[in-house]
Amino acid sequence: MLKLSRIALQLLLSASCASFLAVFFATAASARTVVDHLNRAVDVPDKIERIVIADIYPLASLAAVLSRPETIVGMHPVSMSAAKSGLLGKIRPQVLNADTSFMKGSEANVESLMALAPDVIFVNSSNKPLVSRLEAAGLPAVAVSATRENYNVFSTFESWVQMLREVLGSSVDAARITDYGQKIAALVHERTKNIDENKKKRVLFLVQYDARRIVTSGSRFFGQFWCDAAAAINAAESISAENANAVINIEQVYAWNPDVVFLTNFTQAQPADLWENRLHDWSSVKAVQNKAVYKMPLGLYRSYTPSADSPLTLLWMAKTLYPDRFSDIDMTQETLTYYKELFGVDLDENAARSLFAVR
Repeated sequence: MLKLSRIALQLLLSASCASFLAVFFATAASARTVVDHLNRAVDVPDKIERIVIADIYPLASLAAVLSRPETIVGMHPVSMSAAKSGLLGKIRPQVLNADTSFMKGSEANVESLMALAPDVIFVNSSNKPLVSRLEAAGLPAVAVSATRENYNVFSTFESWVQMLREVLGSSVDAARITDYGQKIAALVHERTKNIDENKKKRVLFLVQYDARRIVTSGSRFFGQFWCDAAAAINAAESISAENANAVINIEQVYAWNPDVVFLTNFTQAQPADLWENRLHDWSSVKAVQNKAVYKMPLGLYRSYTPSADSPLTLLWMAKTLYPDRFSDIDMTQETLTYYKELFGVDLDENAARSLFAVR
């Protein structure tokens, strides 16, 4: 009896060992290591089924169109707001089912995150306390930066596409996506490179605007990139305050007297608010006198920041600023082609026409 028990025990141990090894090797085979924007090595599964986008808001627009939308199980309320207001929720309605309750501002409820059982969490690299908390909890947090490319929208866009390819796998054709953007950038540069400096449009961005506060883009925010890429002059370039800290007053606007004003989607203000002097007196500003005040498109995300629509945004801006140089460019057709070729989306023609309309 004892001999039989030993044999049984040996068989049992052998079976357990085999099972352990099978699980170990299956797990090892199913994991990959990616290096994020904080140079951290993060293990992610080979097959990503559950994605959470924490506080790197615009990334949701790319993740949702470069993966199966039902894999987006969580996103920040700011990302969800844009998805509901813009195009993302219309072409990828599944993302509207994503949970948003785990995140409030820059703080996350780790227990709620764990309940979502994410294969990967994308988190803003600037939010190092959150990165550390997620790492300590054993959650697969991939840090993504919006600023390490010095507010260059296209370089940031390309770095995000590449990161998504590394995490999501070869289904993301990073080369094709970045090539498309580079071709648009080259087209805009070729058509605007010979504009005399004194004929370039002076542009003022209103990042946030209400009766209490005017926030623009100085030289250290995305507005500077858009001006440089579209052959314009940033009226507020002398402002050194970084990011959304460039608070100005209406007297500074009068002194700059911009030719064009772009309103971002981070403010509810509309061109008519300036034309009709609802919040401040804009009547002496050249842009308002010439009705050259434009609301930036709200596509898959707020187009002022890097997003899935960044290449189209540059083309739209260049055509808005210098219509004679882009008279042959049909923005509706460009939008239809872009969404079809890069994301496999047959966009409704009316939606395409209204999305990047040059008014």
